[in-house]
Amino acid sequence: MYHPEIETMSRPELEKLQLARLQQTVKRVYEKVPFYKEKFAEQGITPDDIQSLDDVRKLPFTKKKDLRDQYPFGLFAVPMDEVNRVHGSSGTSGKPTVVGYTKNDIKNWAKIVARGIVTAGGRKGDIFHNAYGYGLFTGGLGLHYGAEELGVVTVPISGGNTERQITIINDFKPRGICGTPSYILNIIEQMEKMGMDPRETSLEYGIFGAEPWTEEMRATLERKLDIKAIDIYGLSEVMGPGVAIECHEAQNGLHIAEDHFYVEVLNPDTLEPVEEGQDGELVFTSLTKEALPIIRYRTGDIASITREKCVCGRTHTRMSRLKGRTDDMLIIRGVNVFPSEIERVLLQIEGLVPNYQIHLTKKGSLDNVELHVEIDNLLYREIAQDLGHPMIQKLKRNIQHQMKSNCLVTMDTIINQPGSLPRSEGKAKRIVDRRNAETVV
Repeated sequence: MYHPEIETMSRPELEKLQLARLQQTVKRVYEKVPFYKEKFAEQGITPDDIQSLDDVRKLPFTKKKDLRDQYPFGLFAVPMDEVNRVHGSSGTSGKPTVVGYTKNDIKNWAKIVARGIVTAGGRKGDIFHNAYGYGLFTGGLGLHYGAEELGVVTVPISGGNTERQITIINDFKPRGICGTPSYILNIIEQMEKMGMDPRETSLEYGIFGAEPWTEEMRATLERKLDIKAIDIYGLSEVMGPGVAIECHEAQNGLHIAEDHFYVEVLNPDTLEPVEEGQDGELVFTSLTKEALPIIRYRTGDIASITREKCVCGRTHTRMSRLKGRTDDMLIIRGVNVFPSEIERVLLQIEGLVPNYQIHLTKKGSLDNVELHVEIDNLLYREIAQDLGHPMIQKLKRNIQHQMKSNCLVTMDTIINQPGSLPRSEGKAKRIVDRRNAETVV
């Protein structure tokens, strides 16, 4: 462990630390951020009202819209001459959400990520291939500084230029790799096209996140690369990567860095707490951030938590893998469908590669789903490159049956030849909404 005295802290000790840090954070935002002072006044509370962790429920929520409304620096709790760095979202749906970090925030973040890399199976002296994008996106620099803090040899290759990535992996022989799972699959596919066996690389573990992915995707990554595939969670509004990560021993829930973040799981409709083990919306309050402390941030991410001690010995609360997002849930003819559930089903069907797109269209006045998938090279050769072959028709019927059985929605299925759908060099673009105008999200 990187911080054994923290990672194995008893629940009473941890909650005592959380309360002290929560009280400091509440006082900071009340005194330094006019937005929060106004919100506190609307709730009729002051920092003195926070006397226990249960009192967090008295505090107002923060939503992504609030960050956009306060663009760019309206939620900062320090003057700009104390801000060491800014990051932000991609801004594909408008102005980016901007977050700031003091020098101390950067140090804390690096230590949190260093802890996470150790949790994933990394160790000092590893060569670590960082294929996350660098820039306003927190992924690349977040993992970079954490890796350097731990003392691994950091390869800051970023995303893209896939053949060069493969050359560096072959020549530098990294033990660890990180990136979005969809881009790592892109690297694997390119290796196979070059006649290489991805299982023969030096890689032993991978840290993957920044987009939803399933247990079936994990199985694919582990089988094709002969590694342990570890899920990491984070979001820029709360800190960046490292908020939670799986341990390599159990791979059974992501350990939340509870000394830095307080988590709630709420019913997204009623905003009331759900029982431990039940799915709900993750809500985070930062406990140590200086530049942009955030109170009860509604992430939109759906997961559950458990406080049961892990077999690895860590005692911090674990969150499940993400089940979906409140804002990416598709409502098709009255049925709620998460893209992650579509992926889970697809990756269990033989003959397909783990690359797909979901096209939303209209049939008359009703919403319709077109599921675009690719067959693998083995099947393509077996059918002599004839997409009208009876085997393809049988595969199509199977896909439609599995989708109807598992997702309760009839989906038009379009089967494509290998390599025909777009490949990701960052976050995968899975949904094309063509109901009004063509938009990729």
